[in-house]
Amino acid sequence: PSVCPGDTSVLAGLYGPAEAKISKELPDRAALEVLLRPKVGLPGVLERSREQLLRQTCEAVVLGVLHPRTAISLVLQVLSDAGSLLSCCLNAACMALLDAGLPLAALFCGVTCALQPDGTILLDPTARQEQDARAVLTFAIASSDRKVLMATTKGSCSVEEMQQCLAVSQRAADTIFQFYRDSVRRRYSK
Repeated sequence: PSVCPGDTSVLAGLYGPAEAKISKELPDRAALEVLLRPKVGLPGVLERSREQLLRQTCEAVVLGVLHPRTAISLVLQVLSDAGSLLSCCLNAACMALLDAGLPLAALFCGVTCALQPDGTILLDPTARQEQDARAVLTFAIASSDRKVLMATTKGSCSVEEMQQCLAVSQRAADTIFQFYRDSVRRRYSK
């Protein structure tokens, strides 16, 4: 599946559950690997830290205990980055898991918001808006009870501002979950 909020697009491929290498095999659950490929060049420190956030989010919902001693690989290829890349990766990852039919405890989505210097909150900011922002926050939100699975912040904001951003993101998540439902309905009604 390919996900494109605005001009940011990420292509996701999911492989597995397949036989795991002995060194990576987990006796009680599936070993989940996430690879984030930048548009050009080799993955760096930023990609590695994003891979970890993505892996932790996916591990929170994938029912890996149903596939012990196997490996699941999720490969995300950045096609274009015009801002809100991490939330686009989260959405692409969830759609890939959904499309592959892996058993999930819940769906999740990514929402990025930028806190402007004047205190206004922008959803799905562009790269330029992210640069001008006082803080950029990305949340991974579960479909069940809108629980936060992952949060990351760049910049500084007060606790109240973070709670406001979270509330706005949780409301925005409803739109993304509706998009998932519509996509699945379109795909399987043919």
